[in-house]
Amino acid sequence: MCISRISGNIVDVVDGKIFPGTLEIVDGKIARIIAQSEKVYPTYIIPGFIDSHIHVESSMLTPSEFGRLAVIHGTVGAICDPHEIANVLGIDGIRYMMDDGASVPFKFFWGAPSCVPATDQETAGARIGVREVGRLLTMDKFVCLSEVMNVPGVLEGDPDLIAKIDLAKSFNKVIDGHAPGLGGEALKRYIGTGISTDHECVTYSEALEKIRLGMKIQIREGSAAKNFNDLIPIARHHAHRCMFCSDDKHPDDVTTGNINRLVQRAIGWGIEPMDVLKIASLNPIRHYGLEVGLLQLGDPADFLIVDDLESLRILNTVIDGRLVANNARTKIPETPKKRVNVFRARQKGAGDFKVRKRGGKIHVIEARDGQLITGHVQKVPKVVGGNLVSDPLRDILKIAVVNRYKDGPPSVGFVRNFGFKTGAIGSSVAHDSHNIVAVGVSDGDISRAVNLIIRSQGGISAVSEKREKALPLPVVGIMSDLTYEEVARRYQELDTFAKELGSGLTAPFMTLSFMALLVIPEIKISDRGLFDVLNFELIDLFSS
Repeated sequence: MCISRISGNIVDVVDGKIFPGTLEIVDGKIARIIAQSEKVYPTYIIPGFIDSHIHVESSMLTPSEFGRLAVIHGTVGAICDPHEIANVLGIDGIRYMMDDGASVPFKFFWGAPSCVPATDQETAGARIGVREVGRLLTMDKFVCLSEVMNVPGVLEGDPDLIAKIDLAKSFNKVIDGHAPGLGGEALKRYIGTGISTDHECVTYSEALEKIRLGMKIQIREGSAAKNFNDLIPIARHHAHRCMFCSDDKHPDDVTTGNINRLVQRAIGWGIEPMDVLKIASLNPIRHYGLEVGLLQLGDPADFLIVDDLESLRILNTVIDGRLVANNARTKIPETPKKRVNVFRARQKGAGDFKVRKRGGKIHVIEARDGQLITGHVQKVPKVVGGNLVSDPLRDILKIAVVNRYKDGPPSVGFVRNFGFKTGAIGSSVAHDSHNIVAVGVSDGDISRAVNLIIRSQGGISAVSEKREKALPLPVVGIMSDLTYEEVARRYQELDTFAKELGSGLTAPFMTLSFMALLVIPEIKISDRGLFDVLNFELIDLFSS
């Protein structure tokens, strides 16, 4: 359904004013804005929301299905970093995302992945080099070089990484950052290369330092990393330097809301509504140079109809003059989804996960709820028959990574704070290389969880003594080809199952997916072993 004329209280975030008026729309663009000072309207017309940094793959939905869902919540566009699929299929995977996303009217913009693979201490399925980055940056809808997460590479002048940054500059593209905890002189050097944003801030003081040095801060609220409450106060004085982003959200979270939830919460914090709407629309549109309308003459007719500027209940979502969502129902039809994949791991037995005792204490990953960063502790392990085993009483559980690209022995370590008393969970959504990661209370349970994923050629799984359950992800091993309603329902069942096993984590599967991300401090695990992120090196499981 195309809209040619609509009236309401028009919220002009460019000039910072609100007035009653009518928009006339021709060929998907705003052809005329008629101010009507004598009119009284019950609804407001506001710009559509932009997710300034997201990995669509983390929703376990294809781009087309993500777009069908996101418009319900007022998101009309997103800057997407496809490095999840790029780690598996390279350029071909990115083209898959672009083609699938182009099948719906949602406004997808893309970043060229800067670090594929994220490190050379893990096995990935592809590599994105300088030449590939150059090709991507010349393509339509590519607006940035995506998060430069190899901070040591930037600071030490890694030639390939610096060449990618220089390419982005030559194309006048934004360069996105990824620098958790970085400060002082090192931060100045990092920003000095031209990196202009960061979505990894955890504290107010960290965000403030980065803003004062010229960065823009993307206030993130994902399924695992929840930084909104700590960072939103900065918008009281620095709204012009802020944007909102999801980064990584699992399907159950995406169905309940997107950027609209952050807008509502920010207003609830007492941030001026006009400033909040700028954070959600104007700032990312201007920073990345997006072809998205801001209710200006000649703009694409991209906007939302809401009941008021407090509850912000979204009544309609319009993109290019077309009604795409109405009263919490998508108007975008489902599109066919092609399956592409690579999965060469073979079934594992319990014996594959055994670890013989070779020393005293071991290094243990300490997961933290609501954060991507982990702690690093050393503990005396539980030993049975000369083998290291999980110790549920002390919440020290075995964690393993299985290479999906070629068959080989698993890498095994230990982790705290998953809380399982029985069973195991597994996932082939394992940032960034998407090998299989699993954690559980016994070698047998871990092997069962892993084998469910291998049989499905990708997915998430949970097992207990008497039950097994999986959500297959046959699209690259990280996305489903089902509708968003079905994916959300089945994911929620698995999330509930995982919590019934004893986990107190808010999002056990999302937390698990980041245990293999070698660029987030302090200690993680890859298919090659434990990795000390601070020293950027593999370490032995045994510390003494």
